[in-house]
Amino acid sequence: MGRIAGRFARYEPRLRARRLVLGLLSDLPRKNCWTIAEWAGEASPHGMQHLLCRAAWDADAVRDDVRDYVVEHLRDETAVLVVDETGDVKKGTHTVGVQRQYAGTAGRIENSQVAVYVVYAGARGHAAVDRELYIPRSWTCDPDRCRAAGLGEDTVFATKPELARTMIERFLDAGHHVGWVTGDEVYGGNPKLRTALEARGIGYVLAVACSAEVATGAGTFRADALVKKVPKRAWQKLSAGRGAKRQRFYDWAVINLADPRPGHHQLLIRRNRATGELAYYRCYSPDSVPLTTLVRVAGSRWRVEETFQSEKGLAGLDEHQARRYPSWSRWVTLAMLAHAFLAVVRADEHARNPAPDALVPLSCNEIQRLFITVVVQPLHDIAHRLGWSDWRRRHQQRSRTSHYQRQAASQT
Repeated sequence: MGRIAGRFARYEPRLRARRLVLGLLSDLPRKNCWTIAEWAGEASPHGMQHLLCRAAWDADAVRDDVRDYVVEHLRDETAVLVVDETGDVKKGTHTVGVQRQYAGTAGRIENSQVAVYVVYAGARGHAAVDRELYIPRSWTCDPDRCRAAGLGEDTVFATKPELARTMIERFLDAGHHVGWVTGDEVYGGNPKLRTALEARGIGYVLAVACSAEVATGAGTFRADALVKKVPKRAWQKLSAGRGAKRQRFYDWAVINLADPRPGHHQLLIRRNRATGELAYYRCYSPDSVPLTTLVRVAGSRWRVEETFQSEKGLAGLDEHQARRYPSWSRWVTLAMLAHAFLAVVRADEHARNPAPDALVPLSCNEIQRLFITVVVQPLHDIAHRLGWSDWRRRHQQRSRTSHYQRQAASQT
């Protein structure tokens, strides 16, 4: 928290931000301004709501601090930037960026809000270092709606690959180094993103659809047609990294592509050893690299799913109730900070105190449990509990009265 102290104009919001981050790390079954304020010992949720809505502090500067903190403590010369989006199902039409769209969390088209994240994944650990909210055309074509949601006057539509490119360039322009980027088909199928990475000398292993066309010395083929020409001897059994229980072994093959641009362009193919299911990746590297390197980078993409799971399960990333963009950006940035803290503590513990054979290594879940229980578990007296009960009931009565008044007005 000392690293971000200078981003706050006054000490009151700085102290409240600390309490909010601790609340995000708590074991509350549901995390929002109400529950965290009660847990933190405040008399009402107004202070937490003020922190997210109106207090003077720079969420983008805190985002940059989180990025620097993660890279400093999880630094790895072979680290990979992983780009991916995650959706939060929402009700109504007023939450910034919401519309009916595919949400990976739900696995179907839902009324949801989608954001793109960049995750720094290295051998010591992984954590999100940047975020951008996806604003659909249905919003950018309506300036009044954008203005009401706290978006700037200059808000224009940007695709998810364009948001990813902005964040990757922001990472590099800040002076940080990374050799590889990976992502799913949304990003692999975007030529502009691939070209931008090549221009910066950044290698990539990006998933593409089976229908993607690639140029070889023998002509242009669809990826699913080209795989049929791969001889049996070209497949190699390699691990894409350790999973929850064991190494994730697949069969892999790589085909050199004909591309006049500098560097090495290849199509990487992954085959499931049990089901035969195939996956395809467009690859680029400034210098020639072995197949094992491409496989390692492709396998890093699973880190983003683990990050989303931890950020949502442990740090309340998706539990915000913010309708306007400034509140959304502040909540998710502090949630990123909370998770980054867990990831850094985990990495340092593994380095300083390796677990004996009889114990599994400390996880972020266990670190959170110990930290809250041993270090910061708040204890409140009965008066505090009863005061919050009165406040909730008073608020519910006001809401009920307002609802009845609106209902009566609509019937006259």
